[in-house]
Amino acid sequence: MENKCGCWAVLKRGVVKGTCNSNNNNNNNNSSSTKGSLPKISLVYDKVILLTGLHWFTGSGRSLATETRYLNASNRELAAHHEAEPGDPDPFPLKKKDFRQLLQFSFQELKSATGNFRPDSILGEGGFGFVFKGWIEENGTAPAKPGTGITVAVKSLKPDALQGHREWVAEVDFLGQLHHPNLVKLHGYCIEDDQRLLVYEFLTRGSLENHLFRRSLPLPWSSRIKIALGAAKGLAFLHEGHEPVIYRDFKTSNILLDVDYNAKLSDFGLAKAGPRGDNTHVSTRVVGTYGYAAPEYVMTGHLTSKSDVFSFGVVLLEILTGRRSMDKKRPSGEQNLVAWARPYLADKRKLYQLVDPRLELNYSINGVQKVAQIAYYCLSRDPKSRPTMDETVKGLTPLQYLNDLAILSYHSHSFQPAWRKKISDGTTRQLTVTRTKLIRSLPINTGKQHCK
Repeated sequence: MENKCGCWAVLKRGVVKGTCNSNNNNNNNNSSSTKGSLPKISLVYDKVILLTGLHWFTGSGRSLATETRYLNASNRELAAHHEAEPGDPDPFPLKKKDFRQLLQFSFQELKSATGNFRPDSILGEGGFGFVFKGWIEENGTAPAKPGTGITVAVKSLKPDALQGHREWVAEVDFLGQLHHPNLVKLHGYCIEDDQRLLVYEFLTRGSLENHLFRRSLPLPWSSRIKIALGAAKGLAFLHEGHEPVIYRDFKTSNILLDVDYNAKLSDFGLAKAGPRGDNTHVSTRVVGTYGYAAPEYVMTGHLTSKSDVFSFGVVLLEILTGRRSMDKKRPSGEQNLVAWARPYLADKRKLYQLVDPRLELNYSINGVQKVAQIAYYCLSRDPKSRPTMDETVKGLTPLQYLNDLAILSYHSHSFQPAWRKKISDGTTRQLTVTRTKLIRSLPINTGKQHCK
């Protein structure tokens, strides 16, 4: 593939194996790679730190505490980042594929597109680096004025990040060839000297994590089902493709939402090619996010598509309950969501206690039953007992059309004569019914309906 800076070979051999001298240096960055090591200075990060400090000092602009609502990085604390993949002699490989559909940006173009990487354009920050909001022309790589052209999210790799480079290569490798409505679109990349940047489509509503845990208004039940189904379709596409891919870091912060709440999976830095032929698993270093990773993967390092299914079950629980997978602020018995929720999933009479209380009665009774059932099987301790993501999609699809809201059942019971009590003066008074007693009277808790 034609390349502007003459550095594409770096992706094939890894930045620690050689130098990269740009033939198109349109910026004022004087740093350059040296053989055998990564440079310790990055123009992007020097600029961000300097400008952010000025904004804090003067009290103007937004600090780096800007709500992380887009492409939140993983809490990848399950293994040391410097470990190489077993059986992988080159820690930074890039398969030779056709990436002509990806745009190759110069550093100067992205610098201009983001307003010189202004702190007030920061969308998020994480282990990989900063994410900036920017604008580019519709038919090319040229920067556009804010509010015109195409809005993009520009993710920049932190300097001195060997693991970050590995993940950068993985993102280009997978998103350069995978295209699906429920995967975030990668417009292109920039590799110039020590700069590594990725340019994604901008998704207006940010991450599912922010909608579930940071917003004051609760996410409606119908939107939760739509998001769960979209995310499931994304995983099913990865698992069922000609060359299966295991996502390995499925969680709410990696599920991004467009203006219509369509879910798209982002951050493919930890994705891994699935087992081939007669192989049942891939042996690899253990990475991911604590609270989402499948127990058998954490214990053995054996990775299968069912590891993603377990993670999906955790996210489905978060969608159902409005609780985080791990929450140290809760009582000791409730900090681990899966451990706390598992007994309720198998008990119809206690199931209602799992539902996010902020929804009140605005949820489908049958929908809650089915979601709980799917989550229960996804979270099975035996990987073989977990459904495939294709089966999960089929189970979630009918839930979009259910209209048996608990609030409707409440109103139907409220106006029955049995709910009224005649008192001595001949008047009638509506009895006050507590939420607990009401929900216990619903079909979900009386045994009149069963999971199918």
